[in-house]
Amino acid sequence: MRAGSGHAHGLVRRALSCALGVALVTLSLALLPVSPGSAAASLDDGEGEALYLVTLDGPGLSGYRGFLPTTLNRLRILEEQDAALALVGTPTPVVRWTTALNGFAVHLTRAEADTLAAEPSVSLVEKNSVRKLAGRTRTGPGPGTTRPRHGGAGVVIGIIDSGIHPESPLFADVSTLGREAPRFGGSCATGQDWDASTCNRKIVGARWFVDGFGSDNLRTASSLSARDDDGHGTQMASIAAGDAGISVRVENQRLGSYGGVAPQARLAVYKACWTAPDPHDDGCATADLVSAIDAATSDGVDVLNLSVGGPAGFDTVERALLGAAEADIVVVAAAGNGGPRSYAAHASPWVTTVGASTGVARRGRVQPGSGPSLTGAMSATRTVGPAPLVVGASVAAPGSSRARARVCTPGSLDAARVSGAIVLCERGEVGRVDKSAAVRQADGVGMVLMNVAAGSIDADVHSVPTVHVDETDGRALKRWLAQHPGGRVTLRPLGVVHEPARVTRWSSGGDPAGAVLKPDLVAPSVGILGAIPPNVRGARWDFVSGTSAGTALTSGAAAVLLRRHGWSAAEVRSALATTASAVGGGSVLRGGAGRLRPGSIDDPGLVYAVAVDDYRAWLDGTLPHELNTPSVLLSSGDTTAQRTVTNVGRRTLYFSSRATGFTRHAVTVTPAAIRLDPGESATWTITVASVAGVGSLDDGFVTWRGANGTRTRIPVLLTR
Repeated sequence: MRAGSGHAHGLVRRALSCALGVALVTLSLALLPVSPGSAAASLDDGEGEALYLVTLDGPGLSGYRGFLPTTLNRLRILEEQDAALALVGTPTPVVRWTTALNGFAVHLTRAEADTLAAEPSVSLVEKNSVRKLAGRTRTGPGPGTTRPRHGGAGVVIGIIDSGIHPESPLFADVSTLGREAPRFGGSCATGQDWDASTCNRKIVGARWFVDGFGSDNLRTASSLSARDDDGHGTQMASIAAGDAGISVRVENQRLGSYGGVAPQARLAVYKACWTAPDPHDDGCATADLVSAIDAATSDGVDVLNLSVGGPAGFDTVERALLGAAEADIVVVAAAGNGGPRSYAAHASPWVTTVGASTGVARRGRVQPGSGPSLTGAMSATRTVGPAPLVVGASVAAPGSSRARARVCTPGSLDAARVSGAIVLCERGEVGRVDKSAAVRQADGVGMVLMNVAAGSIDADVHSVPTVHVDETDGRALKRWLAQHPGGRVTLRPLGVVHEPARVTRWSSGGDPAGAVLKPDLVAPSVGILGAIPPNVRGARWDFVSGTSAGTALTSGAAAVLLRRHGWSAAEVRSALATTASAVGGGSVLRGGAGRLRPGSIDDPGLVYAVAVDDYRAWLDGTLPHELNTPSVLLSSGDTTAQRTVTNVGRRTLYFSSRATGFTRHAVTVTPAAIRLDPGESATWTITVASVAGVGSLDDGFVTWRGANGTRTRIPVLLTR
C-alpha cells in the first residue's frame, strides 16, 4: 500500500459525508495562485527567514496509482500540506505543487525548517537557490546546418528556460506542422508584451514563474511574461523544434537554411530563468524550476527539456522530474559545464543526462602577401582583402589608451587609420564580438583575433569577417608584420570541416560512486547555431556552446522518435542511448553511451524498458529487482548484473552479444545469443572477474547485434 493510502480512505469517508460543493469551494480557494513577483519571494528577506522547498513523502498526482478521483486526491495532497505547515505556525506558502510533486515553497526560519525536516511525513527540506543555464558561452565553429523538414508532428516539447521570442520565423504557425497534440492541455498566460493571441499552433503554451527569483531582483528591462530577456530559451527552442527551411542571414552573409531537429513539433514555454541587474546574478531559482516542472507535467507535454545544471544528488528539482517521468514524459537535462570541477547534474535514472561533444567546425585562413598562411576559426562566408593589416595597439583613437586599443574595446580605435584595414586584436577585457563591433565602428573591413594564452578558438557571429587564431599563430603574424610594415593580408573562409567527435574538456562527467552511470550520452554542443531575440544582442542568430545545446538536440530527437513509434518515455530514452556512437575523450564517465546519432535512433533493435512505477520504488529502496537502465554500474563486491531487452522490431530475429573495451577484468555475457519475436523480452546477465595483478577501475560496452544489422550498445562501469 502506498504512503498515505490509509489516510486517503478516511478522506473519502469524510468527503462523502460532507456537501460536495463545500469541498470544491475549499479546493478552489486553496489553489488560488500566489501573485507573481511578490517581494517576499526573494532568496532571503533579511529577517532570519529564507525561502525553503519542502517535499512531502509520496508522489504527486502524476505518480498516484490509487482509486481516488483527481479532485479528491488533490484535496488529500493539500490537506497533507496544511498539516505540515501547521507544525510551524501555518505560514502562507509562496507556491504549492501537486502534480509532479507533493510539496510547497514557504518562508521559514532555520529552526522551522529543521522542525519540518524532522517530521516523518516530510522527505526533503532545502533552501531555495539559483542555478545557471548550461549554455552561456557564445563560442563556436558550428554552422547553420540544414536538418530534415519533417519530424515530431503531434508532439509537444516543454522548454524550461528563459522564455521565447515568439516573433521569430522559426516559431511561425505554418501549414507543415501537421496534426494537433492530442494530450496537451496547457494555456497561454498573459503578461508584459504578451497577450493570449501571442501563442499559435506552434507555441501552444506559455507560462512564467518568478516567485523563487523575486521580481524585485530582476533587471529593469526584464519582461514579466514568457518573453525571452536573455536569448538562451529562444536558442534552445529553435535547436529542438524550430520550423524548417528558414534562411539564415548574418551581416549580409548567408549561412544556409535552418530548421530544428523536430521541426513539426509544438512548443510549450515555461519561463523560469531570469536576468538580474548584475549578469553574474542571472539564473533559475529552484523554486521556479519546480513550479515549471509541475506545470509542464500537469499540462501534458511529451518531452521536457531542462538546459540547466545543478548538483549530482536527488534534490527537489530531481524529485519533481521523477513526477514528470511518472507521467510518461521523456525528461532530458544538461549534465553541466563544470568539467573536472563538478560531477554531472541530474544523476537520476529517470532523466536522460546529456554531456557535450565536439561537432563540425567552420575554418578560415589568414593569408599574408608573403609568408605562410595561418588557419583559425571563421564563421564568415566571404573573402576580405588583400587589405592593410594594422595592430590594434598602434591605432588607438585620440583620448584612448594603447592598452584599450590592443584589445579593441568599443571606441578605442582611430577611424582615420583603421578605415579599409584589417585589425589585429588581442583577446581579453571585453567580449569577442564586441571587438569586431569596434572594428566596424572605426570603418575597418576585417579582424584577426589572437589568443594571448592557451584557450579555445571560436567562430562567433562577428560584425566584420574575422579569423580567430591561437596564441602561437597570433605571435607569428605579429612578427611577420614587424618585418613587413604596411603588409597586406587576405581573410579567406575555408567552410565546414568535420573533425573527429570527442567529449569537450568542460563537459561534466559522472560520479564513479554514484547510484547510476552518468551522463547517459553526449551530443554536439560546440558552436550550435540558433535564433535569438534581436533586442538581446542586436542580431537574430548566434552560436551557443554548452551542454544545454546538446540537450536541445537530444530533446528534438526524442520528439521525432515519439512521433514515429509512440513508444513509452523509457523506451525512447533507451533508444537515444543505445544507438549512440563511439566518442573520444575518456571513459564512460565522460561520454556515457557515446555521441547521439539522430539518423540511427529510429531502429534500435532492442530497448531497455522500465515500468513507470519502478523509478519511485528504486528511490525508496523497495524495488525487488534491478532497475532496467540502459547502462550498468558495478561497485565494490558486485560481480553480476542483469538487464532485460525487448525486441521492438517487426520481425523475429536472433541477437548476439559481445563485451568490448574492458582491460582489467574478464567480462562475460550470458546467454551469448537470444531469439526474440516482436514484442518479446529476454533477460541477460553480465559476470565480471578480476584479472590478477591489475587495478580495479574499468569500463567497456555490452553490444547486442541483430541479424538485420541493428546494434544496441550500453556502457558498463566497473568500480570493484
